[in-house]
Amino acid sequence: MPKDSTLNILVVAVTLCLVCSVIVSTAAVTLRPAQQHNKILDRKINILKVAGLWRENADIGGLFAAIEPRIVDMDQGVFAAHIDAGSYDQRRAAKNPDASIALDDRVDRANINRRANFAKIYLVKQNQQIARYIFPVHGYGLWSTLYGYVALEKDMNTVYALKFYEHRETPGLGGEVDNPQWQAGWRGKKLFNQHNQLALSVIKGSVAPAGENAVYQVDGLSGATLTANGVTDMLHFWMGEYGFGKFIDNMRAGEM
Repeated sequence: MPKDSTLNILVVAVTLCLVCSVIVSTAAVTLRPAQQHNKILDRKINILKVAGLWRENADIGGLFAAIEPRIVDMDQGVFAAHIDAGSYDQRRAAKNPDASIALDDRVDRANINRRANFAKIYLVKQNQQIARYIFPVHGYGLWSTLYGYVALEKDMNTVYALKFYEHRETPGLGGEVDNPQWQAGWRGKKLFNQHNQLALSVIKGSVAPAGENAVYQVDGLSGATLTANGVTDMLHFWMGEYGFGKFIDNMRAGEM
């Protein structure tokens, strides 16, 4: 077959495509366990960071021993002992109509469409006592869904930390949700006001330290108002009636 014939060119192109496909597929299958392991490891590191337990070069497994995952029944606001916290996948459950509920626009402030019936939270233990609670949160910003964690002190009102581990917001703008300086501004803020209403929000501009509502406000993100609004909406959804609100109420009332 002549080297410059159309048939020869097609044979070479098809063969090359097949070989490349086999190489890529083999690499994907071979690396999948390592990718899953790294994903789980990264998630644990983020949980440790928001819990205030992370230390460089420390044994992650040893640090994570102070954290207890538990499953919460979102409708009842109580722990669900019949579900294994180790294997439960909340994201997958949220996509399953039998394991989640559809949210209409009136209540879906986080713009997530569906909410799983159960959620995995984390109890941070110190001297066998619960020091704080870590709640998974997610909601839409400007370009993407932001996934993160909110850590609350045991009074279920004071924010210990907020951290995002996955999003596709614009670097330098909405991507500033990853800025440690901005994240530090959440420490000590209050979720609920004196009327037990959700009051914490990301404002436009900077918080006036001596302002009457400073304890319920976090500095805005310059040039990223929609992302900032998304963070506020996400927080109000997940800490509210259709999120962890019932669980928080039960814990604050001492009913669990």
